[in-house]
Amino acid sequence: MRFLTIFIFLLLNSFSLEASEIKNLIIHEEPKKYDDLSFLDDKNNELKLNSFKGNVILLNFWATWCAPCKEEMPSLDLLEENKELNNLKIFPINIGKDNLNKAMSFFKNLKIKNLNLYFDNPETLAKKLSLRGLPTTILLNKKGDEFARIIGSIDFSDEKFLEWLKQHN
Repeated sequence: MRFLTIFIFLLLNSFSLEASEIKNLIIHEEPKKYDDLSFLDDKNNELKLNSFKGNVILLNFWATWCAPCKEEMPSLDLLEENKELNNLKIFPINIGKDNLNKAMSFFKNLKIKNLNLYFDNPETLAKKLSLRGLPTTILLNKKGDEFARIIGSIDFSDEKFLEWLKQHN
């Protein structure tokens, strides 16, 4: 009987997804609150994150000179196509001080077709969010609070990551 109980416990727990199984993912015990976060679109218009409340927001910070950013960007592009994540808004934000043409060339060379270009504003969103390196991805819940962070590159099409993200969508 004891063996059967242990077997069932192991079987049930093998199906639950642990955040620790996802590379580079840090989940905050208490979500971090921010006020007045904004960034720029490709026409230099300011976008306020508060206007996207009610959605899960993925802010991916990257630069054209960043090799790991280049590596992960195609899988981020595929994530934008995922119909199961209809409450997810993805904002890839260039913090490399690149001009629009250079950033567009970066997307074109990687065959990025689903994502739009965004840029850090002069107030430096990267500083407000205390970024320590690139790429960094910040995940905000539907209230606009940071509940998780990915430090370094990740395969956004990884099944473990997708299953975890669906739990928060």
